[in-house]
Amino acid sequence: MNQSDITEPIGQYEDEQIQVLKGLDAVRKRPGMYIGTTGLRGLHHLVYEIVDNSIDEAMAGRCDTVLVTLHDDGSVTVQDNGRGVPSGWNAEENRSTLEVVFMLLHAGGKFGGGGYKISGGLHGVGASVVNALSEWMEVDNCHDGKEYTLRMERGEITRPFACLGDCGEKHGLTVRFKPDAEIFRETTEFDYETLLRRMREQAFLNAGVRIVLKDERPQSLVTDEEGQTHPREDDLCYEGGIRSFVEMMNTAKGVEVIHPDVIYMKAEKGDITAEVAMQYNDSYTENIVTFANNMATVDGGTHEIGFKSALTRVINDYGRRMGFLKEKDKNLSGDDTREGLCAVVSVKLPDAQFESQTKAKLGNSEVRTIVEAIVGEKLSEYLEENPAAGKTIMEKAMAAFVAREAARKARENTRKTVLGGGSSLPGKLADCNERRPDLTELYLVEGDSAGGSAKDGRDSKFQAILPLRGKVLNVEKARLDRVYSTESLIPIIQALGCGIGEDFDIQRLRYGKIIIMSDADVDGAHIQILLLTFFFRHMRPLIEEGHVFLAMPPLYKVYKRGGKKELYAYSDAERDRCIEELGGSNVEAERYKGLGEMDAEQLWTTTMDPTTRTLKLVNIEDASSCDEIFSLLMGDKVEPRRAFIEKNARYAEYLDI
Repeated sequence: MNQSDITEPIGQYEDEQIQVLKGLDAVRKRPGMYIGTTGLRGLHHLVYEIVDNSIDEAMAGRCDTVLVTLHDDGSVTVQDNGRGVPSGWNAEENRSTLEVVFMLLHAGGKFGGGGYKISGGLHGVGASVVNALSEWMEVDNCHDGKEYTLRMERGEITRPFACLGDCGEKHGLTVRFKPDAEIFRETTEFDYETLLRRMREQAFLNAGVRIVLKDERPQSLVTDEEGQTHPREDDLCYEGGIRSFVEMMNTAKGVEVIHPDVIYMKAEKGDITAEVAMQYNDSYTENIVTFANNMATVDGGTHEIGFKSALTRVINDYGRRMGFLKEKDKNLSGDDTREGLCAVVSVKLPDAQFESQTKAKLGNSEVRTIVEAIVGEKLSEYLEENPAAGKTIMEKAMAAFVAREAARKARENTRKTVLGGGSSLPGKLADCNERRPDLTELYLVEGDSAGGSAKDGRDSKFQAILPLRGKVLNVEKARLDRVYSTESLIPIIQALGCGIGEDFDIQRLRYGKIIIMSDADVDGAHIQILLLTFFFRHMRPLIEEGHVFLAMPPLYKVYKRGGKKELYAYSDAERDRCIEELGGSNVEAERYKGLGEMDAEQLWTTTMDPTTRTLKLVNIEDASSCDEIFSLLMGDKVEPRRAFIEKNARYAEYLDI
């Protein structure tokens, strides 16, 4: 950098450059600040915000039905039978209260004043943010016997607030909006399954509340036994509440429960309610989901800490009292007591303290005390009253303890060679010259043949190649001690250098990109699943921080007999376009059976050259659903796995997690 680079002006910075964004302009200018992203997750967040307002009515005891409808014009309607929004005149803002709720940030009935004791939307931005990010929004509001209406477009009123007259016994709020394609440029098409998961979750958390999800879009019509087509519809209502939630999660994961009852506990203290439902299964992973005021607290918080602390204490106390743990034995760890546990912890409280608008972590200290007390009391009672279940749970925890000790010893024996970073690298690794992780790539390649081509074709400055050895261990069916001693995984652990499990340290990661390169067939997809399961279970930050990718090798080489030009196609449709481009006649489309059929130059051109290749980033949008899918695909039960594959295979050209 020379002096001119430093002193060259980049634009004026004067008083007039200071901007004040008024009204909802700030939301449209920086939507990510309010909904996290303008991708699919943010798009669906719009629906959640409006539905959450209806659920708040349900928690106040004023609503028992919520209807969510996807329309063929891309809009969505959320309708409830609650009280509606007060629609008098707000003197301070000199506009109707309905306009205040939908037009102003930080306006609502959840800051005190008795409108809502408990609510998920505490910041008063939900409805107004959805309005700001919609091409248009229409509100129909029935409150105190009168019907009111309002229409807005991109945050501006286009049909003024008006009273339409009496509405008889009808009551509640109906909001219909269409997401703005200027904001959601990736897509404005809602995914039914994504919404269904969230709506089902809300129905579980609010026992007895009915939530109906309906899809009127032409592509989603279903045909009944009589050959008639009609909109897809799911009517969700669970009188069992979170007990039914636990049963569903175990069923969805395709695991076997090891005791028949879902253990349920509930406590109330003042305005705070805590509920816990739990059941152990035969898997080796825990699945604990927590909620505060119906908001999924994916980063946990005080309620989760209280639950885990009480669980570990109760299991250890019971184990010693019943003779499973002798006087000289160590206590079981929290990991031991939670192996194979499926649990839901839900708390509802006024003045919930969340870390951010996304409500990822609960901070109220008093909640820990309540959850810890109820779990300590009720779980102890259950174990005493159900000795058969108590014995089964203890045996599960003791087996986990033995496996953890074996894993610890294996880890200590292999720490220097396996987890020692660059001091001991696998023999088959063709390392790169660059040492800065942000500039390097590691290809995990299926087969020695493809590995050889990849080594010859790569750019050795920044690309490393590791051919995979044998069949990758299915870690979904194995405890950690087996992972440390499995020959198919040790080279991967060695090459990455960042350790696994409790030893994992992403700062020691040797490669910024980890690229899984396997054949474009069923066996290749299986290898991808096995490796992704390994990363998901034992090195999850690699996925969460965007280090894991899938290579996208071509399916076809298309060429004209006697010609020199070769084209590569990654789908059947692209193959047809290539054939047409080359003139149609005397054109061959050769299907690759595997990576090993490509020579070094072809592999570089199609799959490894950063200027021409396609990589698929592996990401986690919903950790709970990912956990469920991995358990389903890699577990012991065949039928649930077959049903999942049959349902989803025809929609996917490649894995996207």
